[in-house]
Amino acid sequence: MQGIKNYIPADQKTALINAILKVGFDTVDFGSFVSPKAIPQMHDTAEVLNQLDLDNTTSKLLAIVANVRGANDAASFDEISYLGYPFSVSEEFQKRNTNSTIAESLKYVESIQDIAIRHNKELVVYLSMGFGNPYGEPYTPEIAIKWSRVLADMGIKTLALSDTIGVSKPDIIHDLFSSLIPELPEVEFGAHLHTTPDTWHEKVETAWNAGCRRFDGAIKGYGGCPMAKDDLTGNMPTEKLLTFAQEKRASEAINMLAFESAYNQAVQVLG
Repeated sequence: MQGIKNYIPADQKTALINAILKVGFDTVDFGSFVSPKAIPQMHDTAEVLNQLDLDNTTSKLLAIVANVRGANDAASFDEISYLGYPFSVSEEFQKRNTNSTIAESLKYVESIQDIAIRHNKELVVYLSMGFGNPYGEPYTPEIAIKWSRVLADMGIKTLALSDTIGVSKPDIIHDLFSSLIPELPEVEFGAHLHTTPDTWHEKVETAWNAGCRRFDGAIKGYGGCPMAKDDLTGNMPTEKLLTFAQEKRASEAINMLAFESAYNQAVQVLG
């Protein structure tokens, strides 16, 4: 929802997320504890959290944070299992996204990891611009691999390689996951892919064949990262991921009737 400019009232956000919580996803990214000036859409995350029905769901909650203050805010809620932090391999995007350098961001990771451990949370780090760089800065897969090793050495157990702007290609997706998954078996690697309608399947299939089993999606591919560039590149559509999961017989935990209801609600709420 963060990339949608029209404000979505908290009660509508809550109703939609409650519908998604009934589907059976492992994790639901439900909100962000970030600057309301930077991302106005997310200013009501605490209000939404207080209205969620968590009694009849197996899904765990993840909240995005961009700094230590946001991490402390999110960690104060027992209902949240995961703190998500966007660490960029691009200096330019790190400044755009969290108003910090890569060196400063690495210190944030260390501090947020400490907060997460003290509050019995797990830190999920998104490796932003992990598949390419649109700003003219140097990029090779080895850069993303290097930073993955650094973060793993800091004790990060979940790393989501993030496309952010939809530039990932099958060869780079394959190189990253096939290199990192065997090398760092203690880390769960995820794919946070942005995509156009005609390239989603080749991206997901390549990551799957390289060993990835954690995938992020958004219904109908809504949204995108508003800090990356003016034109949003859609998120990976959840309904496409579920189609793929059914092909691979990996969708047993999913209640498809509940997903159909959540899908219809998303279309109504998000426009």
